Amino acid sequence: MRILVLGGAGYIGSHTALELVRAGHEVIVADNLVTGHRSAVPKQAKFYEGDIRNAAFLDKLFDAEKIDAVIHFAAFSLVGESVANPLKYYNNNLCGTEVLLEAMVRHGLDKIVFSSTAATYGEPENIPILESDRTCPTNPYGETKLAMEKMFHWTAKAHGLRYVSLRYFNACGADASGTIGEAHDPESHLIPLILQVPNGKRDAISIYGTDYDTPDGTCIRDYIHVTDLAQAHILAVQYLMQGGESNIFNLGNGIGYSVREVIETARKVTGHPIPAVETPRRAGDPARLVASSEKAKCVLVWNPVHDSLEEIISSAWKWHKHHPNGYEE
Repeated sequence: MRILVLGGAGYIGSHTALELVRAGHEVIVADNLVTGHRSAVPKQAKFYEGDIRNAAFLDKLFDAEKIDAVIHFAAFSLVGESVANPLKYYNNNLCGTEVLLEAMVRHGLDKIVFSSTAATYGEPENIPILESDRTCPTNPYGETKLAMEKMFHWTAKAHGLRYVSLRYFNACGADASGTIGEAHDPESHLIPLILQVPNGKRDAISIYGTDYDTPDGTCIRDYIHVTDLAQAHILAVQYLMQGGESNIFNLGNGIGYSVREVIETARKVTGHPIPAVETPRRAGDPARLVASSEKAKCVLVWNPVHDSLEEIISSAWKWHKHHPNGYEE
C-alpha cells in the first residue's frame, strides 16, 4: 500500500510511519514542522513539508503521488492551549480538515483514518467508556476533534468517503529502538513530566489532587503504548482497503493506573526516588478515564502487546534518558 501520513513528523504520526515502513508499505509523510520534527520521519519515507490548510500544496502532493489511503494526524492537541487560544484550534484542526477533505474529493481519494481522542467524551457517564456513550467535550481540543469526526461523517454521506476514527486514551511510551519518542514543547503528559525528574530537568513531580474517589485518591487513566496505537492505524487502513464501512473505535488497554502508581513504577524503572509534591486538583480533571476497546479487538482484530505499565515507562525512559532535550542536539 502507498499511505500518506499527515502530521507524520509528530509523536504518534512518526511511530505510525515507522511501523508502516517496517510492514513493507510505501510511506509518504507530509508535515508543516510547527510541532513535528524532521528527524523523527523514517529515512525510507518520502517527505513533503507543507500545511494541510494550503489547498495548492495538497493538490501538488496528490498529483505527484498515487495514494491508496490517508492517515490524518495533522492537528494541534494541547488541552490547556486550546482553552487559552480556541481559535488557533478551530483554524488548524477544523479548517485544515475541511481543506484536506475538499482536496481528497477533488482527487478521488476515498479512504482516511483519523487520529481522534477520548476528549470527545468529556466527563464519562460510564467506566469503561464505550463508543456509543455520550460525547460532550469539556474543552476546545475535544470539541474540534468531535467536529472533525462529524465532518468525516457528512462528507462520507455526500461523496462516498469511508473513514475510521480512532479515539485514543493516554498515548505513551516510545519505539523499542529508542531512536524516536515523545518530544513536546511545552510538555503536558504525565510520564514525560515524571521522567524529567531523573533527567535533572525538574526537582519533583506534582500530583494534582489526592482526594478523588479512587483507591489512592489520585486520578486514574488508561495508558496505551504508542506502538500499539500505530498498529491500530495500520489495521484500520487494511479494514478500509478490504471494504470496511466507516466506523469509530476506542483504543486503550482497558486498565486504569493512578498517578501514584505511575510515579511508583517510574521510580522502579529509573532507580531514582522521584519526589512528588501534592497540590490541589485542576479544574476539569475527571477521576477516571478508562476505555473499552472490545470493538477494536473484535472488528480490527487489534490486540495491544506492549500493555504493561513497566514496559511502557521503560521504553519512554530509554528515549528520554538519551534524548533529554528531545530531538534537539
